[in-house]
Amino acid sequence: MPKIIDTSLGRITIAEDVVATIAGLAAIDCYGLVGMASRKQVKDSLSELLGRENPGRGVEVRIAEEDVQVDLYIIVSYGTNIYEVAQNVRDKVRYVLNESIGIEVQRVNIYVQGVRVANDK
Repeated sequence: MPKIIDTSLGRITIAEDVVATIAGLAAIDCYGLVGMASRKQVKDSLSELLGRENPGRGVEVRIAEEDVQVDLYIIVSYGTNIYEVAQNVRDKVRYVLNESIGIEVQRVNIYVQGVRVANDK
C-alpha cells in the first residue's frame, strides 16, 4: 500500500519501493555497516551481501494508513559495537525519511544477518 500525502495543491502518492530505496541508501552510509543482507537466508545460513546496485533490497516497508514500519536486514563490520551500529542506522533512516519524504516512521526494526571484515579500499 503506497503512502498517500494530501496537500492543499493535490495528492502525493509514494510507493513502498521508493521508501525502501531511500531507507537503504541512508543505511549504507552509516559507519560500521558492511552492506545490506538479503531478506531470505541462503542455504547454510550464509547471508548474501548486497551492495549499492539495488539499495532497496534488504529493506522491507509496511505502510498502513498513518503507520509506517521499516525492516532493515544488515551485515555489520567485525570489531564494531553491534548495538551502536544498529542505533546509528535506526536514527539515520528515521531522520532521512522524515527530511526527504516528510513521513514519520513509527518503527525501524534492525535484523543483523551477519558480521564480516570490511574491505577497506
